Amino acid sequence: MPMQPNAPAASPAAPSSDVSLLDLLLVLLRHWKQLVLVPLLVGAAALGASYLIPPQFTATVTFLPPQSGSSSISSALNSLGALASLAGGSVGGGKTSSDTYVSLLQSRTVADRLIDKFKLQDLYKRDFRFETRDILKSRSRISLGKKDGLITIEVDDNSPERAAEMANQYVVELRDLTSTMALTDAQRRRAFFENQLQLTKKRLTEAQQALEASGFNPGALRSEPRAAAEEYGRIKAELTSTEVKLNALRSRLVDTAPELTQLSAAAAALRAQLRGLEQKSEPQQNQDYISKYREFKYQETLFEQLGRQFETARLEESLDNTVLQIIDPAQVPEWKSKPKRAFIALSATMVTALLLCLFVVGRHLWRGSAPARRSY
Repeated sequence: MPMQPNAPAASPAAPSSDVSLLDLLLVLLRHWKQLVLVPLLVGAAALGASYLIPPQFTATVTFLPPQSGSSSISSALNSLGALASLAGGSVGGGKTSSDTYVSLLQSRTVADRLIDKFKLQDLYKRDFRFETRDILKSRSRISLGKKDGLITIEVDDNSPERAAEMANQYVVELRDLTSTMALTDAQRRRAFFENQLQLTKKRLTEAQQALEASGFNPGALRSEPRAAAEEYGRIKAELTSTEVKLNALRSRLVDTAPELTQLSAAAAALRAQLRGLEQKSEPQQNQDYISKYREFKYQETLFEQLGRQFETARLEESLDNTVLQIIDPAQVPEWKSKPKRAFIALSATMVTALLLCLFVVGRHLWRGSAPARRSY
């Protein structure tokens, strides 16, 4: 008999530990008006608030970056002399990747040019330039198609006309920036030979002036025995080209490589020929004149070789496709892209409904476990 009063006290706590899905559905059905009306009101409020957000328009431009194709002139360029190997080995570096053009579009230089042209610092109401760059970066999307290789630029702005102008201006700035840079193999080879040609031309002028200062003039040149001096200049220029190619190969080949062995032997033979020509000089001849004349002929021969290689490099560059080909220019967008009011309203409605369901279920479970808590 003393145990009977305790038995009813334990029975209320037992059902509270098991909550079926049907019980939860019944709880939700009892509050269906609250679960329907409140999310709809929140969704309507979110829809109304979305009209306070300024609309943004997106303009898109798509273009094909320059393609660095393999040119058949490369073999002809390499056959002209050893300096071509230096140009291809030191300034080359494979095809220009389209990722390079994407990086250039995202560079600070391009961003600053757009900021200055469209006065974005005043438009975005920012005191510092780096803040304006960050806003421009957040409103610009530059992507590279992995399959087709096309670059797409998307620009968001409150004005549809300005959005289209900014998207197209990206391409203009990229074209202006790349026109001053050597990005492809052909451009790098042309720039290399152009620099070498200018340097050799300057040295040739200096050698000619030094030769004339020694009392030798072009009229007397025809009466002088020039065969030995011309041979000396030719061999010295050939030795220079061989040594340049030898140094270029040493950076990527071992010393025992057959190519290095052959070039080393050729260089040694050319040095021996130069020593022989120097020993043949007669003591009674004007040594100052001979040395100046040899230097003049050497620079002249080297200038001719570099000139041929430069012209070939220019021809290769002209055949290389270095043009930005616009596929779809940016047009003034006819419809806003942001904000997406239907998405905002629907998201607010669904989130509110979910939170309300969790609140109702949690409150029911909390109340159901209250007797058990009091029993403790």
